Parts: sequence; C-alpha cells; structure tokens
Amino acid sequence: MKITDIRFGMLRVPLKTPFKTALRTVDRVEDVVVTVHTDSGHVGYGSAPATAVITGDTHGSIVEAVRHYIAPRLIGLDIANLNRITQLVQSAMEKNTSAKAAVEIAVYDLWGQLYGAPLYKLLGGGDPAITTDITISVDYIDKMVADSLAAVERGFESLKIKVGKDIGLDIERTKAIHAAVEGRALLRLDANQGWTAKQAVYALRTLEDAGVRLELVEQPVKAHDLAGLRYVTERVHTPVMADESVFGPREVVELIRMRAADIVNIKLMKTGGISNAVRIADICSLYGIDCMIGCMLESSIGVAAAVHLAVARSDVISKVDLDGPSLCQFDPVASGVIFNESEISVTDAPGLGIRSIDGLAPAAELAA
Repeated sequence: MKITDIRFGMLRVPLKTPFKTALRTVDRVEDVVVTVHTDSGHVGYGSAPATAVITGDTHGSIVEAVRHYIAPRLIGLDIANLNRITQLVQSAMEKNTSAKAAVEIAVYDLWGQLYGAPLYKLLGGGDPAITTDITISVDYIDKMVADSLAAVERGFESLKIKVGKDIGLDIERTKAIHAAVEGRALLRLDANQGWTAKQAVYALRTLEDAGVRLELVEQPVKAHDLAGLRYVTERVHTPVMADESVFGPREVVELIRMRAADIVNIKLMKTGGISNAVRIADICSLYGIDCMIGCMLESSIGVAAAVHLAVARSDVISKVDLDGPSLCQFDPVASGVIFNESEISVTDAPGLGIRSIDGLAPAAELAA
C-alpha cells in the first residue's frame, strides 16, 4: 500500500451555540480535510482546523505546508513503514503542527486499513468506550448556569468552564455554576491563558475557601510563562493542567523538570499528530503524570483519531475532553467512532472507519 497522491477539501459545520473563550469567539467548525490516496485504492482521512491564536496555523498555511513541504516527501512510500513516514512528516518543516497532524492522522488511518484493524488495537488495545466532558463557553452568569444545567440534563458528568476574561466575574461564574449543579458534575476551569499567576492564585484560593472543589484548572497563565505556571501549582490545592504551554515531548520534559504542573493536556493539533502524542503519553506514564486528551474546535475526523489514542492509552490518559462533535449542530462524518453526547464508542472498522463525509467542499476551493 504505497502513497500516490495527497488531496484537500474543506468541511464546515455550524455550532449549536457560539463558542466563546478568553481568546476568541467562533460560530462554526471549519476544517481542512486531507486525503491520502494509495495504489491499492485505499484512502486515509485526516483534518485540521485553523486555530491561529493557539497553534499559529491558518487554513492557507495548512494547505501550503502539506502541498509544498510534506506531501513531496511521502509520495511513493509504503504505509507499512509508519515510523519512517512520521519522521519525514515531523522533520519536513518547523512548527506547522496542525498541518503535520492532518497528514499523520490520514496515514495512521491507512495503517489501520492495511492491517484490517481499528487504530486503537494497533496502538495497544483497550476498552473501546470513553466518556467526555463538555465545554461551557464564557458568557453572562445566568447563561453559563443555564448551559451547565442543560449539559447535566443531557448526561454530562464533567463540565469544562471557560473563564479568563474578568477575574471577579470568573469567581462569581464558577461559584454560581457550582451551586447550580449541586455536585452532579465535576467542574474543570479553563482560563485559556487569561490570568496572571497572582490572579490565578487569588481566584483559586478564593474558590477553595468558599468550598468550591474543582477537578482541575487548565492553563491559567500565558503559554510561555512556565515559572508562573509553577508559581500557581505550588500555591493552590486545585490540580493545575498545562495546555498551551505543552506542544511536544521536549516541553513535557521541561514541564516535569520544573514541576510546573500536575496534569498535561495532549492535543493532536499541538503535537503534530499521533506519533508525538504517544511519546508524550509514554513520558508522562514514566513520571507518573496524569494526562487529558483534548481537541480544538474541530470536526469528528481529527477527534476520532484522538478517541482511538485515548482508548489505547487509558493507563495514563484518565481525562477526556473530546466534545467537538457534541458542540456541532450535526456530524457530517460517518466513521467507526460513534459520538453520543458524553458517551463515545469505537467499532471494529479498520483504521478510523470513515465511510463518508457529507458537505465536503471540492479541493478547487483551496487552490493556492
């Protein structure tokens, strides 16, 4: 099974409600879809959103990176040589992690198809069912409380609360949601780099003193501020999770060396795909660091790959934040991963098991 061509498409899916964080507001998912074609007729699917405020990738840069730097290295290679392919993807250029992830996901999809097995089995096996949280966008207090209650009614037992816009309001938002859900759901705060280290300590201590118990707080300070992250970690009881501070294995090693956080959030769009995500999980497992598997605001193609990884590495990935498809009005992708609100299950379809994608725009739309 040798690679013969790499093509592009665009997938757009409207959200149920605008997605608001301390960094941006979005009303629909927009993914570049990468398809890797082979001489056997098999096609592998990958995708990547443009999350410029986090990864620096735009739709145009993703296409250009794949078309001019990554794809030429891969044509003619045999899918069985997976390590060689992923090494070529990762070394093709600096950064551009979303572009690399889209290609890697498609290659891993083909790898599963080559051996006739779902990807999670080739990555180590596991129980093909996981449970995700759901994101509550930052908004007026009453709206966030209403959204939280609605999520609990839909069966979600973990809520990821977006904060980071106003420290005083953030405290009140969290208190109100905590009181409203009455212990029926775990609360995770995500400040998306919106606080300073001192603000984070103040907010978390205030919440702790008020009896608000949080499962974790995610990326309270700027991504580059590892000293600030450590400052927070050392001064609060709430577990601190690094997200934007950690893209690849090297950052994880430095984070562990500094003891800057308690938990690491793995996202394929940050790691550049599955190969580095596996390395991060291995490093964290070695040092006893807990992991979450997360996603950007993206379609179920990339999220499906993250699901397979979460199933296979449940020994170290104990927390799941793969709610992208649940935030969409519909899922245009028919695959081997079934998203049913908080419950996600995986079939035995080979690779990612993608059978069809409705509404995929033609490649001409993305022509350079």
